[in-house]
Formats: sequence, C-alpha cells, structure tokens
Amino acid sequence: MGFEKEALDLVLVPSGLLIMFVYHLFLLYRYLHQPHTTVMGFENHDKRAWVKGILQSDRKDIGTSLGVISANISAATFLSSISLTLSSLIGAWIGNSSSDFFQSNLIFGDTRATTISIKYISLLVCFLLAFTCFVQSTRNFVHANYLISTPDSSGSLSTSIERAVIRGSNFWSVGLRALYFAIDLLLWFFGPLPMFVGSVSMVLMLHFLDSNSEPLNQHQQFVRKLEKMVEDTELEVALTISGHHH
Repeated sequence: MGFEKEALDLVLVPSGLLIMFVYHLFLLYRYLHQPHTTVMGFENHDKRAWVKGILQSDRKDIGTSLGVISANISAATFLSSISLTLSSLIGAWIGNSSSDFFQSNLIFGDTRATTISIKYISLLVCFLLAFTCFVQSTRNFVHANYLISTPDSSGSLSTSIERAVIRGSNFWSVGLRALYFAIDLLLWFFGPLPMFVGSVSMVLMLHFLDSNSEPLNQHQQFVRKLEKMVEDTELEVALTISGHHH
C-alpha cells in the first residue's frame, strides 16, 4: 500500500503540474501572437489608449491619472506583503515542526518526511516568486507615476510611460499566476488526487477567465477626433489673432 501511495504522487503530481505549464505556455503563445484573444492583451490595448488620453488631456486633470496608478501600487504592495508573510511562515514551519499533521494516515499519498519537505519548498518558491513579481510591478508603477507627473511629458516620454504601465501590469499578472500555482501546490498537502483535480479545475477556470471574444475598443477614432478638435481650435485662434491684426 505504501508503494501504491508513492506511485500515486509520482504520477498525479507531475501530470497536474504539466497541465498547468502547458496551459500557460499556450496562453503565452496567444498573448504574443494573438493578443486580442486574451484578456491581458485586451486590457493592455486599453491601457495604451489610456496613456495617450491622459497625456493629451489638461494638466490640471493629471491627479486622476496619478490616483489610478496609486491604486495599482497599493494593490501590488499589499499582495507582495502577503506573499512575503506567507513565505516567512512556511520557513518558520519548516524549521520548527517536528511532527506534522500532513504525515497523518488520513492523507492518501506519499507522507514521508522528504516528500513533505519538497512540498514546503515548492510552495515557498511560488510565494517568493509572487513577492518578486509584485515588487517589480510596484517599481514600474512608481516609475510611471514619476513620468506622468513630469511637466511637458506628453511628447518624448509617452513611450516610456506606456512601457512602464504595461510592464507593471505584466509583472502583476505573473505574480497572480505564481499564487495560482501556490494554491495548486497547497492542495498537494492533502494528497496527490486533490492536487490533480485542482489543476484540471483551475485550468478550466483560467481558460474561461483568460479568453477574450470581444473586439478591441476603437480608441484610435477618439484620438484622431481629439487631435482634429485641437487642430481646429488652433486654427480658430490663429484666424482670430490675424483678424485683430488687420
């Protein structure tokens, strides 16, 4: 029976992780080559338009834009703190626990001390990766905050602001994926079967959440209309000044 339990871990756990990895490789391919079919690509399209819009708006309205960035910074900081706290708790648990609940006969799977240690270390790696990604997300959003608040940034800094916002969003997404993997590994503590079922269920749920069938918002029409309004206003001002001179 002990051999059967060990064999169950050797088959179901790698299979569950493989399902998760293959799905995310497929998602990455779609994001790079068909971004409009993914929610991340759809949102990044809107964020690029948002950057262009705030840079063409009045400088007195810049506070609203900074508030949006600050909200993202707060969320990323909160999740990075949670990830670091959980990493510290797992590290303390590894160092101090002599008898473990997860070595109980209630767990149908490999309950040897070595396997339990592998579970802890794998979970710790996921939380540390999530912490790193959320910190990098915060760094990019803070950088975008500086660039947006820089006077006369609507020209040369537009690309830099867009890059910082998109990078911050991408690091945020990777951090969330690390937490999803951590949830999957957490189920492994209750046995390989819950972990495998959790992997399949999570992939089905993520496929539903990550897929986008809506057409991209046509922000370019708004931008061109705004540019035309600015040009018409400048022309009217020039004609008015010319009429006063005559």
